[in-house]
Amino acid sequence: MQSLMLGLTRNFIIIQLFVSDMNHTLYDINVQLLDGTETTLEAYRGQVLLIVNTASQCGFTPQYAGLEQLYQQYRAQGFVVLAFPCNQFGAQEPGDAQEIAHFCRTHYQVSFPLFAKIAVNGDHAHPLYQFLKSHAKGVLGTEAIKWNFTKFLVDRDGRVINRFASTTTPEDLSASIAAIL
Repeated sequence: MQSLMLGLTRNFIIIQLFVSDMNHTLYDINVQLLDGTETTLEAYRGQVLLIVNTASQCGFTPQYAGLEQLYQQYRAQGFVVLAFPCNQFGAQEPGDAQEIAHFCRTHYQVSFPLFAKIAVNGDHAHPLYQFLKSHAKGVLGTEAIKWNFTKFLVDRDGRVINRFASTTTPEDLSASIAAIL
């Protein structure tokens, strides 16, 4: 009898976790801005989002210019780029928050939101990237982020619409963004 009760309790907990995960949205995820401010993505509800893992010393770093151009082009229509620095790929984002902010603003005049450095893969992957990867698989159905500047396009309802490889330039995304604005 005790074994049956333990099994029922375990199943109830698993069901509760499953149900609570079903109710979890992108907007519930806690994030930290580059300046250390804790927030959630609720502030971006109703906007089209382009979420990007970035790095300052990567071959794709010049994409910051294109991301800023997209942000300026579409922001009045409810579009925002959210940049999440990551040091998991070739240690290409070694700087602290101040160094990252200074680099992005002086080299690329970045005005879109920059967030605290995070992990996008592995046991310590940020919950945001766990969410994004589970909703938009990569090549051959893999979830792992392959490199810096992987991009996720999210519609106004918080649905992940598409995932784009690092090699997809911001300029190549213009039509996809315009289509859901």
